[in-house]
Amino acid sequence: MKKVLSFDIDQTLNIAKTPIPDEIAELLIRCLNHYEIAPISGQKFDQFLIQIVDRLVENGATTEQLSHLHLFVAQGTQYYRYEPSGDQYDRAYWKQVYNYPLSDEQVKKITETIEQAARELDLWEQDKVAEGDEIIENRLSQVTFSALGQKAGTEAKYAWDPDCKKREKIVARCKELAPEFDYEIGGTTSINAFIPGTNKVFGMTHLLEELNVSKEEVLYFGDMTQPGGNDYPVVEMGVDTITVRSHEDTAYALRGILGVTE
Repeated sequence: MKKVLSFDIDQTLNIAKTPIPDEIAELLIRCLNHYEIAPISGQKFDQFLIQIVDRLVENGATTEQLSHLHLFVAQGTQYYRYEPSGDQYDRAYWKQVYNYPLSDEQVKKITETIEQAARELDLWEQDKVAEGDEIIENRLSQVTFSALGQKAGTEAKYAWDPDCKKREKIVARCKELAPEFDYEIGGTTSINAFIPGTNKVFGMTHLLEELNVSKEEVLYFGDMTQPGGNDYPVVEMGVDTITVRSHEDTAYALRGILGVTE
């Protein structure tokens, strides 16, 4: 019997880098009455709030329901849970349970490596990035390359590397330049870089410990479940996984789980 539903975010619960749609929010709220809900993604904490939590609150989630929501940030190398005080939602009641940050030296080395690789391959798209935006972002426990920046439009992001071939070249070069780190392709334009062993296996292992469940009690949803994708480690560790290609696929599956027909 499943006790936990765990989700990737981009392309699984939403259109990349956008808040989850109403239908997903409403279905997740229903799921919170029956399951522990645990998104796990390379996103930083603020994006979990913007893309998921704020939308749940807007659609009527109670503080009691939110206490069953677990945020496994930066592939689960950071974990936050909501500890409510009364019925009024307040962002201040999100508590960090743990964090495994990179050192300043590691962040610097990864940042320089990714930029060098992208420039060598003529894939450094600084001229396409909005003013004030970042191509490489320090997410504390991982460093993330977003080819067009964080604020680029959805259409441009989908068009940049639909078959992942550009990012595969960058990853291959990064592994030559700095093999002491691991690199995974995620989202539409992203590469996550981190210390070996701190991918989603790390996050899922901590999820099992923190929620006191076995892997047989978890069902995971992700769009990058192919070898090399950032959801593949979850598949490899033997967690039951549903591969989706969009939030519409996820909504269809959740309606089936919940027995929702309307």
